Amino acid sequence: MERPEFWELERACRDRGLALVCGADEAGAGPLAGAVYAGAVILPFGIHLPGLNDSKKVTPKRRDVLFDLIREQAVAWAVAWADESEIDEINILNARMLAMERAIRQLNPPPEYALIDGNRSTGITVPNETVVKGDERSASIAAASILAKVSRDRYMEEMDKLYPQYEFARHKGYPTKRHKELLRLYGPCPIHRRTFLKKL
Repeated sequence: MERPEFWELERACRDRGLALVCGADEAGAGPLAGAVYAGAVILPFGIHLPGLNDSKKVTPKRRDVLFDLIREQAVAWAVAWADESEIDEINILNARMLAMERAIRQLNPPPEYALIDGNRSTGITVPNETVVKGDERSASIAAASILAKVSRDRYMEEMDKLYPQYEFARHKGYPTKRHKELLRLYGPCPIHRRTFLKKL
């Protein structure tokens, strides 16, 4: 089993008679380009996934290994997204919720309850609770964060092939110094979030 505290939230749900509990998290709220991705995962209770942690604290190599392990061993898993046009239309906070709701809705079997990373769950239709720093406190949310992060990084690597001048594979769309230099040089491409560029 992972460190015991990593399962406290899931254990509390089980004590309330909730067996199918999913964790949900997103990746890519901060970049200037591309979709925001979300993962939703129902794990077998107490499963050991070596090195599982908040995706930001896991090396890319370990994330790739965990990505496969989670998909192989989860009771259910899903990845969804909201694209840059949706982000511009409804704002990034609502787009994050939309992506998580889409991922949760794809789960089969459907969850009875959801643990949502962060401090808001507007638009999440399944009964849920929010968990601040959830990817450090819940195995299910950490697993969801891995699926979201790896999926988004791979998507940005594909976008790098379409728009090589922006070096998306290098910075994944985040507002690095280099990315801003390339934006000034070439202007925005179709996957840039126009509402994010107003600040530049």
